[in-house]
Amino acid sequence: MPSSSVTSSVFDAAQQAACAPDAAPLLSAADLSARIPEHSLALMTVASGGTPLQVGDYLFFHAGERLIGIGYALTGGTSPSAFEAAFREAKRRTGARIFHLMSPRLPASLRGHTTETDRYYVLSAQAPVPARLRAPLERARAALRLEAGQEFTPAHRRLWGEFLGRAALPPSVRALYGRVEDLLRDARCRVRLLNAFDADGHLAACLVMDEAPAHFDTYLLGAHSREHPTPYATDALFALMLERARQRGKRFIHLGLGVNAGISRFKRKWGGRPALRYIRADWEEPKRDEAFMLALLASMHTDPDAAWSEAQREMEHAQVQRPFRMLWKVEKNGRTSWLGGTAHFFPYSFESAFKRLFREVDTVLFEGHLDEDSLETVARAGKRPPAPGACLYDLLTPAERAALARMVRGPEGPFWRALNMEAADKADVDWFLRRTRPWYAFFSLWCAYLERRGWRYSVDLEACRTAHDMGRRVLAMEDLSEQIAALESVPPARAVAHFRACGRWAAYLRANVRTYLAGDLIGMMGTSTEFPTRTGQVIAERDQRFRERMRPYLERGGCCALVGSAHLLNLRHMLREDGFTVTPAGRSLFFRLRRKLRGLREEDDD
Repeated sequence: MPSSSVTSSVFDAAQQAACAPDAAPLLSAADLSARIPEHSLALMTVASGGTPLQVGDYLFFHAGERLIGIGYALTGGTSPSAFEAAFREAKRRTGARIFHLMSPRLPASLRGHTTETDRYYVLSAQAPVPARLRAPLERARAALRLEAGQEFTPAHRRLWGEFLGRAALPPSVRALYGRVEDLLRDARCRVRLLNAFDADGHLAACLVMDEAPAHFDTYLLGAHSREHPTPYATDALFALMLERARQRGKRFIHLGLGVNAGISRFKRKWGGRPALRYIRADWEEPKRDEAFMLALLASMHTDPDAAWSEAQREMEHAQVQRPFRMLWKVEKNGRTSWLGGTAHFFPYSFESAFKRLFREVDTVLFEGHLDEDSLETVARAGKRPPAPGACLYDLLTPAERAALARMVRGPEGPFWRALNMEAADKADVDWFLRRTRPWYAFFSLWCAYLERRGWRYSVDLEACRTAHDMGRRVLAMEDLSEQIAALESVPPARAVAHFRACGRWAAYLRANVRTYLAGDLIGMMGTSTEFPTRTGQVIAERDQRFRERMRPYLERGGCCALVGSAHLLNLRHMLREDGFTVTPAGRSLFFRLRRKLRGLREEDDD
């Protein structure tokens, strides 16, 4: 490994090249010294959207108020105190207040922010194909066409949508899936796709590799299809991955983190072994804003019975209005319709935007029925006792239930009550966990948490009410039985995982609001804390149903179809396959300028 001074000087030159969008791929000092995937300079620069910064032996990536810190020294060794000193200096230089750190050992002062622990897995480039896989691999290779490339096609987008709809992945991993196209387009990166196509030309599996580090290749991501399955397709790509690494003189493959039991089991099957420890810390420091204290003092002296004037109410309503940018224009044969993504809960209103949009249409389509009787029918289905083995109360530990109750109910007790900061109507967490279906318990407790945080709006309900008020034709694409069947298909384990991650809910909400308001659909892929309803059946299987049922109305023109935002990942491409032109609408000037500076076209967010 090079010395610190040599690393720093070479890093400065490499950093300048890495910050130039048209720069040719090159090995930076970080790549030459890389010990982990996050040392790949161009990869992290593009994936984080930040600017690289080196302090001593440590890399950081700065973007706005965010700072990502890599606590693995470029020159080797582990020193929590040295990393802490470097972090403090990077924090001082950047003025960041939102932090994401990863390190084999965290300084004692930062351990309270730990959100994830794992191990990096590595595999020798000389590793042979496991004996029990040799025969299946021969059959798989005979049935598949294997290739390496850099083009991210509609087939890859469909595979990503299908896989993410069923996979249980951490938010950081899901965010990386959303960045793959950016990585492939950027000339600074050495990212490649290993593809496996079946005899009919369907994409059966794909691996994403970073080949920039000098001594190893990194297996970043992978996906395999259940719609077009070929047994052992991913294993065939693993064998190809090893062959390519050996040909280019690499010592080993960095397989990344274990992530979950299924992924780590697959890596062990090929001989991967756990190596370096991985500890992640995430937190946000509050803004030093006097407005908070003034609001707190005002809340202690507010007369709860004081009536707002009509002018004050109108002013308050105007302040929460936002442009509706999660919107696409759909055109065919000279006729125009619209496709939008909704959210069940949101802190802002889009009523004014919907009024402008619905002036252009005569029909508004929703996923299902949103009238009070239909919603009550769904609620009755959810209040039925859970099936044996599906009681969330029993699937959570006492400590997890207590943490969930604190998160949902908020601060309680005389002190908070005196400050008028205790919620007046708190959810009975244990009752929902014990007595209701898993999906209903999730929605009820999630909604209670959002309401406590001031999320008073529902995008789909607001759109439905506005459409009715304007006299538009309102139709549902599913009946109640189909809606309830989709909800019943949600695995209890997904709700359990979401509840266990309640400590990260606040960060998820911030990212969700930012990307939704920008109309950044791909960015939203990384804002999920394993949202329970984002499963294969709830998303992928319903996409085809929505496609078939909205298509006649879109072809006629003058229609606006509104579905949950997650459905747009596939639906936009399905409609293009049906001959529609689908283009983003409502993007802000800042959003378009930012994408242009990154070398992307406006439609490339698709």
